[in-house]
Amino acid sequence: MTMRFDGRVAVVTGAGGGLGRQHALALGARGAKVLVNDLGGTVNGGGGTPTAALAVVEEIRAAGGQAIASGASVTDPQAVEAMIAQAMQAWGRVDVLVNNAGILRDKSFSKMTLEDFRQVVDVHLMGAVHCTKAVWEIMRTQQYGRIVMTTSSSGLYGNFGQSNYGAAKMALVGLMQTLSLEGAKHNIRVNCLAPTAATRMTQDLMPQAVLDLLQPQAVTPGLLALVAEDAPTRAILCAGAGAFERAHITLTPGIFVGLPEDAAERVAAQFDALSRKEGQIVPDSGHAQGALEIDKARHALG
Repeated sequence: MTMRFDGRVAVVTGAGGGLGRQHALALGARGAKVLVNDLGGTVNGGGGTPTAALAVVEEIRAAGGQAIASGASVTDPQAVEAMIAQAMQAWGRVDVLVNNAGILRDKSFSKMTLEDFRQVVDVHLMGAVHCTKAVWEIMRTQQYGRIVMTTSSSGLYGNFGQSNYGAAKMALVGLMQTLSLEGAKHNIRVNCLAPTAATRMTQDLMPQAVLDLLQPQAVTPGLLALVAEDAPTRAILCAGAGAFERAHITLTPGIFVGLPEDAAERVAAQFDALSRKEGQIVPDSGHAQGALEIDKARHALG
């Protein structure tokens, strides 16, 4: 059965180009009414013009869809509130939020200014927080919501020169983990998408032959699956070049040491043992770590 979004309203941030544009076009083509948000700034966050967002709106409309544009900065909570009010005034609901807006300010940590670190965290993390907060009560009230945080392999696994970007992207995973739990009883499903795609933000990082494989539209099917009516929740979906994988944050069975005088030495000596992956789990919540540790202690101490 073809995945459709008829009657649904979607907000896509950073949708003036690259991944966001593809997400917005695909949602519009499948029946969603789309608010296309883009500040229209440079890759590093400078400037701003709504031209890019307006162009995507025209593309959606030309294909027979419904769309409106917003040039709001996701770093401005008042502007974000006004953007969501714009969607509510036009269509009366918000069903899908795709937190896609982002910037890059890559440098090794020793050369990076605190301002460059703070600005990247502000756009990626706090931008997603502002947008999610603005739609959260709407989704709770209508008992329906699909939210995607755009994370990255740079956060999940690290990448040289991207301490600011990686920190912000991994923080979004933590945000998703908790919001998926809090949203469950209200039918709000929250997921992360970790894309690999050739966009303005990656064009200088990879050779052309690789960039040709990494078309943004090859990621968007994964995004659609994460915001569909039967979407999963608490998933970290990795996507690139038409391939899809799922990442997990796991917990190994570990060891019990207790509190002998040489406890630190025992932990160091048994680090390989506590790192063994056999029997590892994907915890349902943060409580699982404490429960595992208490269980091991009780078992060891009789």
